[in-house]
Amino acid sequence: QVQLVESGGGLVAAGASLRLSCVGSGGPLKTYIMAWFRQAPGKEREFVAAASQYAVTKKYADFVKGRVAISRDNAKNTVDLQIDSLKSEDTAVYYCAADDGYALRTDVRSYEYWGQGTQVVVSS
Repeated sequence: QVQLVESGGGLVAAGASLRLSCVGSGGPLKTYIMAWFRQAPGKEREFVAAASQYAVTKKYADFVKGRVAISRDNAKNTVDLQIDSLKSEDTAVYYCAADDGYALRTDVRSYEYWGQGTQVVVSS
C-alpha cells in the first residue's frame, strides 16, 4: 500500500508562485496515475491536475489552466505541482492522490490513496 506525503505549502502573497511536492513510499508511484486535488474551507474537494504513469498525458481543471503544471519523477517517487500567479481563491489544503486505473479521472472517488494535505494560504 502506497503512502503519500505532501510538502511545500505555506503563506504567500497574491501573484507569487509555489511548488508543492508529494513523495511516495511503500511502492513505486510509476504504476499509478497521480493527481492533485484541493479543498477550500467549507467546500468540497476538487480536482486540480493529473498525470498518467509516465506523464505522457496530463489533465488540468479549467480554473487553473495556464497557471499550474504537474510533473513527476518516477525515479525519485515524487509528483510536483507548480502554481503560478497565485490568487486568494487558491487558498486551500492541497492533496496528492494515486489511482491504479488507466484513465485520467477527476472524481475524488476514483483515487485509492491520499496524502494528509499541505495548506496553502494566499494573502491578497
